[in-house]
Amino acid sequence: MAKQVEGEPYFRMSVDEASDLHDNEEYAFVDVRRLDEYVEGHVQGAIFITVDDILARINELPEDKKLLFICAAGVRSGLACEMAAAMGFEADKLYNVEEGTPTWIEKGYPTSKGTDL
Repeated sequence: MAKQVEGEPYFRMSVDEASDLHDNEEYAFVDVRRLDEYVEGHVQGAIFITVDDILARINELPEDKKLLFICAAGVRSGLACEMAAAMGFEADKLYNVEEGTPTWIEKGYPTSKGTDL
């Protein structure tokens, strides 16, 4: 179950929890890794915005969905959650997928390769 750590403006969630939401249209995955990491494999259907570009491209994040930020291990995605919160997104719409894309792929969840941007 997603949990919120005191002082963090977002919720933390496991890859398994996130996979249960993959086909739910109320949620959108946002991959914040580098392009070379993204093309090697990413959550199928994920929006691709590097963590370095989140602030400049904040208007590309769907405001009508809950956002599941994912990177390789949960650090960059946590930072992206912080940035989105600073730009006005509510905590109940921000989720950090802690275990990251490598775990997502290892578990066999829906994955794409290359650039489907």
